[in-house]
Amino acid sequence: MFGLTEEQISGFGMTFGIGAFMLFMLFIIGEIAWKAKAGKTGTVILFFVLSFGMIGFIAKTLMEKFWGL
Repeated sequence: MFGLTEEQISGFGMTFGIGAFMLFMLFIIGEIAWKAKAGKTGTVILFFVLSFGMIGFIAKTLMEKFWGL
């Protein structure tokens, strides 16, 4: 498709597609904190707890890239 291989398309989706989705999820978490009037401490807790899975995914990606796993 458009002169790209399946591997190139999936690589693009795994980097930019999931990255864009993560940014959108952070926007949603911020919107939840704003509407709930969570305050500074509540907002930090919301961002930490709800984005914990994203932190794990980013850590896994970095380990694979730098350690060659």
